[in-house]
Amino acid sequence: MTLAIKTAWDDTVLPFQLDNSDIRGRVSRLDGVLAGILRQHNYPAQVEALVAEMAVLTALIGESMKQKWKLSLQVQSKGPVRMIATDYYGPSESGDPARIRAYASFDEERLTEGDPYSQLGEGYFAILIDQGQGMTPYQGISPLTGASISSSAETYFAQSEQLPTRFQLNLGKSTESGGAEHWRAGGIMLQHLPKASPFAATDSEGGSGQGGLLEAADIVSGDSSENWARVNMLLDTVEEIELVGPNLAPTDLLYRLFHEEKPRVFDAQPVRFGCSCSEERVRQSLSIYSAKDIITMTTDQGRVTADCQFCGANYDLDPKTVGFEATDDA
Repeated sequence: MTLAIKTAWDDTVLPFQLDNSDIRGRVSRLDGVLAGILRQHNYPAQVEALVAEMAVLTALIGESMKQKWKLSLQVQSKGPVRMIATDYYGPSESGDPARIRAYASFDEERLTEGDPYSQLGEGYFAILIDQGQGMTPYQGISPLTGASISSSAETYFAQSEQLPTRFQLNLGKSTESGGAEHWRAGGIMLQHLPKASPFAATDSEGGSGQGGLLEAADIVSGDSSENWARVNMLLDTVEEIELVGPNLAPTDLLYRLFHEEKPRVFDAQPVRFGCSCSEERVRQSLSIYSAKDIITMTTDQGRVTADCQFCGANYDLDPKTVGFEATDDA
């Protein structure tokens, strides 16, 4: 696709609420974030597409993270793409941007042409939330389902959180006049407010989804069910270019889709590509090893090296300065 220049609402997440239907949501468009993530690697196109989808999902879900919280999404699979991992770091201070990083692990010789999601086999989708020191991390897991990672995320929220959730995403390579081809992604997330979501099914009763898993329709009833169905029908009218294109502001998109639902928007959250790796963290991770262990990690050149899978940073350390038996100062 060919698009115009980057706009002010790129790399932001806009939260909103539909007051007439007790539904909340978020709109996000990513441009520079994807460039930051993908330029660190030389992924095949199928893998890039999966990483881009995970990144926009992470932005949409992560917007609810409080300051200094960390959200991690993971896909583990038996297919050619073995793993996709993303991290979302909540803003350090009010008004600061959140940070996203991502990487994928795959067997290139097993990749095939066609739908990127076909590169994932049997596996699971996981969400982890780290609220900081002294707090027990949260982890939830559900199987990979449907025809996209976003459909697996919908299953996760229905099955693990009993929250009716819908994602509508689009992504693709953009070409600007005089510029290089690069990825853009955008999407809308809808979620029924918990107070208006009486459960129509339970885990023990099973749901209507794949393998008896719960779906959104299983956990809404009465007026909530009507509201959910109506808003989803409105979302179905969105055009792909409206999700990723630069010409329609997110506020205008919400009004076009949901004006009868009385949309109310809140402050947008800027997001940036950013990694948390550092030499200090590498040294800390090596601090549990003895000098004998460090020797086994030392290269023929007499150094201990470490590469960050997220940002590609390389750390080259003197083995005498790492481990709990270090003899020299760093």
